[in-house]
Amino acid sequence: MPTIAANGTTLYYERRGAGPPLLFISGATGDAGHWADVADLLADQYTVVSYDRRANSRSSRPEGYTTASITQQADDAAALLEELDLAPAVVYGNSAGAMILTDLVVRRPDLLRGAVLHEPPYAGMTSGGDEIVVGLQQLIGEGMAEGGPTRATELFLRWVAGDEVYESFDADLRARMLGNGEVLFGIELEPILGYLPTSDEIAGVRVPCVVASGAENRDPSAPRHWFWEASEWLAEGLGVPVVETPGSHVPQASHPRELVAVLRPILARLAASSPVTA
Repeated sequence: MPTIAANGTTLYYERRGAGPPLLFISGATGDAGHWADVADLLADQYTVVSYDRRANSRSSRPEGYTTASITQQADDAAALLEELDLAPAVVYGNSAGAMILTDLVVRRPDLLRGAVLHEPPYAGMTSGGDEIVVGLQQLIGEGMAEGGPTRATELFLRWVAGDEVYESFDADLRARMLGNGEVLFGIELEPILGYLPTSDEIAGVRVPCVVASGAENRDPSAPRHWFWEASEWLAEGLGVPVVETPGSHVPQASHPRELVAVLRPILARLAASSPVTA
């Protein structure tokens, strides 16, 4: 099982293929397995790396680890790139992983050739932000009452990804995801909901960025339209359009081949970008 010491913890990672480096950052439940299908498809052109975020799945939980921050998570990704000698790399972040990537873009542009930010959950910048947060808290509370963190994680995943996608997860991956509920709700969720880059930070980004959102979320009547709204907010700040990806919030699970088809020209352009210099 490949692991590496990075930023004061030990991270499990998976590495495939050869070519320009490409790192994937997972959102909630933080498991490298979210990217297995996409990574296999892209390994023909790229050195593809995914990893279990700290304290999730096969990565270690440091002693006394009771609080997290987006900055700490970004520092983990930065350390992983440096320890594996993959910088500068193209990095793709989904959901909370896109928040982590946002912080990495702002603070460590030297490590990146480009960034793909897929549906960062900046609920506070959407038309129904307060209702979204309240509804999520109620959902988690119901799950905790029914069956603790495991049940709460299942309800959360069904809410964010849909029942069909949840049922399609590989059994081993799903078991690991459900096992990460204590970390998700006890350590990670509050910093995720509280993180918001400033307009000056976004305007100052020098790394080539692509902001992406699921085609199914474009319609204002769609249940996950707020992800599209959040993506629009970030894209406007960066001065780029929103790129449509297939499906909804987790195309790497629901439409891996179609997602790769959309990504190939984007990744090729970003991989050819000159790294940012001081």
